[in-house]
Amino acid sequence: MSLLRRIEQGQGSGGQQDGGTPSSSPPKQPGGAAPSGSGGGDSSRLSSLQARRVSAPITSPQAGSYFDLKTRVQNKLLAEIDPSMDATKTDEVRRTIQDLFEQILAEENIVLSRPERARLFEQIAAEILGLGPLQTLLEDDTITEIMVNGPKNIYIERKGKLHRVPITFESNEHVMRIIDRIVAPLGRRIDESSPYVDARLQDGSRVNAVIPPISLVGPVLTIRKFSKNPISIEQMIQFGSITNEAVQFLKACVEARLNIVISGGTGSGKTTLLNVLSGFIPDDERIITIENAAELQLRQEHVVTLESRPPNIEGRGEVSIRDLVMNSLRMRPERIIVGECRGGETLDMLQAMNTGHDGSMTTAHANSPRDAIARIETMCLMAGMDLPVRAIREQIAGAVDVICQQARMRDGSRKVTTITEISGMEGDVITMTDIFVFEQTGTENGRIIGRTRPTGLRPKFMDKIELAGIHLPPSIFGIGERRRY
Repeated sequence: MSLLRRIEQGQGSGGQQDGGTPSSSPPKQPGGAAPSGSGGGDSSRLSSLQARRVSAPITSPQAGSYFDLKTRVQNKLLAEIDPSMDATKTDEVRRTIQDLFEQILAEENIVLSRPERARLFEQIAAEILGLGPLQTLLEDDTITEIMVNGPKNIYIERKGKLHRVPITFESNEHVMRIIDRIVAPLGRRIDESSPYVDARLQDGSRVNAVIPPISLVGPVLTIRKFSKNPISIEQMIQFGSITNEAVQFLKACVEARLNIVISGGTGSGKTTLLNVLSGFIPDDERIITIENAAELQLRQEHVVTLESRPPNIEGRGEVSIRDLVMNSLRMRPERIIVGECRGGETLDMLQAMNTGHDGSMTTAHANSPRDAIARIETMCLMAGMDLPVRAIREQIAGAVDVICQQARMRDGSRKVTTITEISGMEGDVITMTDIFVFEQTGTENGRIIGRTRPTGLRPKFMDKIELAGIHLPPSIFGIGERRRY
């Protein structure tokens, strides 16, 4: 992407009308290109850039002389920099910005201490190359989530706990520019007529933005950070999130092509576990992943990633998760992985699981395996099909083999709390058997101490696992061991 396009997204998009409501602007196509018919020639692009230079961040008089200085230096820097530079060559662009920055300070006889000079440069570089005040938070690997509640209230999650950070935006308009910088390259839009959006950063981090009039505190931005080094199964065992016996069991379930639903609350680690389990899929299988905002990190070679699309400004062109699930059946999938089932696509997912696409996986929001079954029923009814509840339950009992329950504990840790088999139906009730259950044994320095232990029961689908050539020792299920209490 050229630096011109980067500056256009960062400085001119997402401006607001008087009264604080975001102004509507035509959506950009993926990659940041202007829509056809919008006059994207060189002359119009340069004039557009010139206009944006003039209207770059304006701060209120109360913001202080530091913000005035930052704005003045930043505007002059944007006027001097070559807009045709490739912004993807970050190191080269950063050196150019550094040289121009020093030159401008010298020309204007601006005297700053070394820490002030470094701070000013980093803030301006972040505005041009990154996401402004959020850039330092995004580069901190210990932070797992960033929450912007208006321009002056920013919170982070670190080690499962929420903390407020002493970082602020200049104004609502400043937050809007950062939001638009995120969503514009993806061809998505956010304005008064469409005041919320799901998106992702270049590294795959998941983003949700909500703006006025829906939000009453100003633009709200939530970023679920994408780990540069995905959590491995060894790390999960080390963290105490799961035991080695439970991992061996789940690995056998994946390799034997059993259908798995990962259930849990918001932020409980469902996607992380889905990533880990998907790593057990053999490399010679064709995998189709379907998500609202692509964030799964599959390492296999033969992976096709599909992403839903919201409607355009005219209300057309929407491609829903349900559309993608139905279309994926014509793509010769061996495994279908849906990032999250939220609605009518659940029925299509169950039908796929029941018609030869074994080994599929998905996640759902629920507080327990039994709640997950009830939620799957409800989501199937959202498909608009006039099906009796018993028929839906028969679909669930025939399709889903395992429900793996995740939970975020009081101390902020994430743990696999239950691994449950869907064993069949008795009358109109789906029968379930817990294979592993988390047992808390105490607390130590505020940390929960416990272990996901086997219940001593073997699942009915063990014959499927053995037919796949996988033989699990009885000790994995706690059989033949003395239970310690």
